[in-house]
Amino acid sequence: MLKLKFQKLQVEIVRSLSVPNVMDFLFQESVISAADMHHLQMQNDARQQCRSLLTLLHMSEHPQAFVKLYLAIKDEARQLQSLADCIEQLNVNGQVQERSASKPTSSGTF
Repeated sequence: MLKLKFQKLQVEIVRSLSVPNVMDFLFQESVISAADMHHLQMQNDARQQCRSLLTLLHMSEHPQAFVKLYLAIKDEARQLQSLADCIEQLNVNGQVQERSASKPTSSGTF
């Protein structure tokens, strides 16, 4: 079922996926081999690299290839969410407000 879902979402996945992190996860989980990793790493274009990874997984006999891919994407999303949270927690808002407060406005409001 996941294999079909990934096929239907091919375009979005190719646009969005950070292949190096996913490759590392799939290698760690023994879904792809060292030779597969080497072949994928030799490709310079990120989208072609992603297409090749997806094709490799579609041709794979690994029974959990797409389950592991899904887990890799979820892990990547968690890491990105964590980064987004860190960005939001920076004390930039206070600095921006100070700059806004120091600029006089004609109405006296922001």
